Amino acid sequence: MHVIFNHGKESGPWGTKIKRLAEVAQKLGCSIESLDYEGEYDADQRVKQLQAHVHGCSSGPLLLVGSSMGGYVATAVAGATECSGLFVMAPAYYLGGYTNLDNLNLSCPVSIVHGWRDNVVPVENSWRFAQPMNADLHIVNDDHRLVDTLDHTAAIFERFLKDIMAGEQYGRV
Repeated sequence: MHVIFNHGKESGPWGTKIKRLAEVAQKLGCSIESLDYEGEYDADQRVKQLQAHVHGCSSGPLLLVGSSMGGYVATAVAGATECSGLFVMAPAYYLGGYTNLDNLNLSCPVSIVHGWRDNVVPVENSWRFAQPMNADLHIVNDDHRLVDTLDHTAAIFERFLKDIMAGEQYGRV
């Protein structure tokens, strides 16, 4: 399994959350990388960058992970790519300047973690997206950065990744 991490608008490719989740993925034997979008604040340009990167990757199981704007980017690309899973944290859904993803055709398992106290992206936005997509939604007692519940988020990610990998092993996604 290859895991590609996508950071948020104001963070970097190896921020606190990505470092922690990357440790989990590596422990489970996954290859990892985190794209650097620093200086690129346009979500659609980030989507194009990730699409080009994914199309250049060798074939094999792929899991996209994203936080905030990176969650939006990972989601947009997952809808247009053969992807084994999508794991997003406080994804920037339904914000001004972002394309509406309601008609996205996601064929992979999706897990969303969002903080009750998020004052950047309302938790209701994840609820609105998760329901028709049949996604797992984990609402935690945290804010947008999700640092207070990082261990809990890492445990959710580990469980999700193990489930995805078990499905890949038996030929189902």
